[in-house]
Amino acid sequence: MQVTKLEHACQIVEQDGARLVIDPGGFTRDVDVDGVVAVVVTHEHADHVMPEQLTRILGANPGARVFGPPGVARALADTGVHVEVVTDGARHSVGPFDLTFHGTQHTVIHASVPVVDNTGVLVGGRLFFPGDSYTVPGVPVEVLAAPVGAPWLKVAEMMDYVTAIAPRRAYPVHEATLSDIGFDMHVGRLRQVVEPAGELVVLRPGESMAL
Repeated sequence: MQVTKLEHACQIVEQDGARLVIDPGGFTRDVDVDGVVAVVVTHEHADHVMPEQLTRILGANPGARVFGPPGVARALADTGVHVEVVTDGARHSVGPFDLTFHGTQHTVIHASVPVVDNTGVLVGGRLFFPGDSYTVPGVPVEVLAAPVGAPWLKVAEMMDYVTAIAPRRAYPVHEATLSDIGFDMHVGRLRQVVEPAGELVVLRPGESMAL
């Protein structure tokens, strides 16, 4: 299994010639790939899903299934995209990918901002991406895609979250809101809680890592 990090929240997981796309949002380059068997949308915010991006993927991969929480299904209801609704604890197998979903809500941004549905996804029992949440899946996590920058994210809370999960490896995601200086600073704090017990891998957009 291999994961390729694109800009911000989008990632492509590959195994045995099949691909899983996670969060093809508006902060990401056009995702033009074939062999896609599934798309996971963790929540409805535009940096995690853009209808144009999603319909382009499905147009090139008409058999692909789309998974997301109830709020995603409602948000995409007028697009013609069928979303298979998942909730905390749901499990699906698609091609070579075993997907387990964890959590129910986006982390609070501010009292004035509505809290939307959010699901984290564990891929193959190894790679966990929480979406925009501090969901701890309650199972061992080998590789964590760790958000490092967001309106809802406080560095101290991010460090506590990663410490609670204690992954063997981690790589930073959700960085588009940060300057280069800010990204380096946040990654330094992430490294502080991942190492020396684990390994931090910094993937630039388009770079891949074997899992």
